Amino acid sequence: MKTLSIIIKSLKEQIRSYWILLLSLSMGPFFIFVYFLITETSKPQYDVLILNNDTGQLINDTKINHGIDLIAYLKSFKTDSTAIPFTFNTVKDKISGIENIKDKKADALIVINESFSGDIEKRKLNDSTRVPGIEFFGDLTNTNYLISAVWTNEIINEYALLVTGNKRLIQVTETALGVSASISEFDMLVPGILIVSLIMLMFTASIAFVSEVENRTIMRLKLSKLSVFEFLSGISIVQLIVGIASVFLTLLTAIILGFHYKGSLSVLIMIASLTSLSIIAFSLIIAAITRSANEVLVVGNFPMFLFMFFTGAAFPLQSDALFTIAGYPINIQGLMTPTHAISALNKTLIMDMHLSSIIPEIISIVILTILYFIIGGILFKKRHLKLA
Repeated sequence: MKTLSIIIKSLKEQIRSYWILLLSLSMGPFFIFVYFLITETSKPQYDVLILNNDTGQLINDTKINHGIDLIAYLKSFKTDSTAIPFTFNTVKDKISGIENIKDKKADALIVINESFSGDIEKRKLNDSTRVPGIEFFGDLTNTNYLISAVWTNEIINEYALLVTGNKRLIQVTETALGVSASISEFDMLVPGILIVSLIMLMFTASIAFVSEVENRTIMRLKLSKLSVFEFLSGISIVQLIVGIASVFLTLLTAIILGFHYKGSLSVLIMIASLTSLSIIAFSLIIAAITRSANEVLVVGNFPMFLFMFFTGAAFPLQSDALFTIAGYPINIQGLMTPTHAISALNKTLIMDMHLSSIIPEIISIVILTILYFIIGGILFKKRHLKLA
């Protein structure tokens, strides 16, 4: 009954502090919108110029120009697994093509040799001494050139194998996991931003705890023989509701902007709930070392930025494992629950993996949450709930 009273009281306090509530609920959708704009304006695009010097070959009174056919093949080439962000345009001479590359108007120049058609036809007749020639021009320090050269070279080889009737020595088959074949950069960022929306609970939860101290209502709670468990559970339930609401608003914003996900919504709710509890538990530690909302806003910035930028929430982050437990890698970031939550969301939302695959992440979140609550509970009770 006392817990219910704390829940009602905490709800009223949360609504009264509506600016902090709005900040927490809007931060996730705001980040989603910002990252959507960033990814939309920075989509990779590679411009390749082609100079066809091929003079063609006369076969049975028919003029064949494999250079022209190759250009058409390049422009129409598609893969089953990925969309290639290339544009192929022809130029009339080598000098203008090179100038365009120097001026960053293009990424690579391909020059098809004069004897290209003749060499292709000779290869059809199994003349291994004739090798069709292609020349690449570009800035070797430019990543765009390297990507353009690798992809274009692969497509040209595919064309040569097709027209000569030859087969590859090694046949490579690519199988995409989950929705990774069609996933965009924006989709990859969404799981992390969902966790960012929960990290913002660090402020609302800390302030909810410490406001009882700042407003001196903590004394009345002490005199009412309220237990630490009742006090913590009442506020935590309210903050859990705020966290789930924030995740749903963030997810809805992402879906409106084109995010597609696999997996179960119930699994998402479970991960979000566990992560919310872990952030609430860590917030208790912040509340234990502060005495006012202003102090929370100052002190809480440091752990908030750690949780946002060093766990892979705000942007993807990889680090080497310090050690493994039953095959599950543990690193420094693993001491912060968002690291495991993001991994779990990537597996379920992106890779469409089963619940059993995220058991290590769930166990890690639960263990860290219990650890946070124990530390925070002891510190908060010692500083703010201990009767004189």
